[in-house]
Amino acid sequence: MNKTKEIKVNRLLFAGMTSGSGKTTLTCAFLRCLLKRGYDLKSYKCGPDYIDPMFHKKAFGIDSRNLDIFFMGEELVRRTVAKAENGYAVMEGAMGIYDGNDPSSSAGSCYEIAAITSTPIVLVVNAGKVGRTVISMIKGVIGDDTGRLIKGIILNNISEKFYEMLFPILEEELSESRPDIKLLGFFPKTKGIDFESRHLGLKLPGESDDTSDKIETASNVFEEHVDVSEMIFIMEDAQELEISERNDSGLQSKGEGLTLAVALDDAFCFYYPDNIEMFEERGVKIKYFSPLNDSKVPEDADGILLGGGYPELYLDKLSANKEMLASVRNFIDEGKPSLAECGGFMYLGKSIEDDKGSVYEMAGAYAGECRFTGRLVRFGYMLITDADRDDCFYGSVSGLKGHEFHYYDSSMNGESCTAKKPFRETQWSCMINRNNGIWGFPHFYYASKPAFVDSFIDRMKEVRDGKLK
Repeated sequence: MNKTKEIKVNRLLFAGMTSGSGKTTLTCAFLRCLLKRGYDLKSYKCGPDYIDPMFHKKAFGIDSRNLDIFFMGEELVRRTVAKAENGYAVMEGAMGIYDGNDPSSSAGSCYEIAAITSTPIVLVVNAGKVGRTVISMIKGVIGDDTGRLIKGIILNNISEKFYEMLFPILEEELSESRPDIKLLGFFPKTKGIDFESRHLGLKLPGESDDTSDKIETASNVFEEHVDVSEMIFIMEDAQELEISERNDSGLQSKGEGLTLAVALDDAFCFYYPDNIEMFEERGVKIKYFSPLNDSKVPEDADGILLGGGYPELYLDKLSANKEMLASVRNFIDEGKPSLAECGGFMYLGKSIEDDKGSVYEMAGAYAGECRFTGRLVRFGYMLITDADRDDCFYGSVSGLKGHEFHYYDSSMNGESCTAKKPFRETQWSCMINRNNGIWGFPHFYYASKPAFVDSFIDRMKEVRDGKLK
């Protein structure tokens, strides 16, 4: 039987009634409030989205992670939250509080994440364009809070005058059934604090000149109208998190002496930290390089990882860097193991045609031509259900979970694996397996099938030692 231990993490989760309720703005405002107070802080985003954790990391200089029950399972979700041990963790939900995989239950929702981690919830309610009805809406949401996790409410997009009218009425109605829920305040309509977005999500700090100013303004408004001290009390009152102890002895030696080159720059930046850490935990050295700015793959690399990102925004520069394109192509032609996901997969193809019809030559590791479709393609969760027995990663790929989120498609998506929507019968062929590499549009979460990382490390070692070509 696995031993368990209890971890102290001060924490709360911002949840909304719908998408667009204001969770992101209020989360950022509260994070800034906590940082001003000097708290040891981590943030988390429910769901598979890379961009919000990247936004938090760049804007606040803090570690930020995804929490996704489909990818991770319950124990890994708890273990990931436990990384904030003895510190403060702020989680941001996705969509509506109970929205998940299926309307029949809250499975896959941010509420399920809160339940798994015993995390108190602050409900963000968009009270704009509504009157007395907002009370009925709140009571309806609270009625489904079977775990009694909702501990606070913030009304968003509301005037101070209307909040003062609404407060005693809502407080009285809540006191009858849920006296444990505190009305924490309101966030008024505030001009000029909306964060800029594009087709894949938020623009990152550095791409927008005024992001820091917007966050500062939002935090000042938050401080003025929301009871920050009560929110901190809610965080500190969260019960201890119970996780299973694990034995990682011997793991560090598996990849000792190996180097994985990871593409990282403005064009390639979509990585789950957990994926990189799985290699590091096995002793693999990570060396970052830039397909945009460098001239070649690191010379000591035993394998290469080309993640997703925004190659479509830098096609001219990527295509013009012929030396790097040749270096990547030669690396693959030599049979050194390679992984490519989404944007990295596009980069390995013959060419990419942008949304204006211009065509840019890419690495040419496979003959596929990628082009802009104007719509999301195969959007959402997926998992590999089968792999070709000739696949060099056969056996370690089946069961691997991921998601797709892209507006481009390729004339050659691969036939090495079969992918399936996890909650439907929809399936399709995907992944190219060539020269000890596996490439395709899915973004994978490697911990959903640790054998995949182990197999890739074994492949790097065999090629390095001349046992395999």
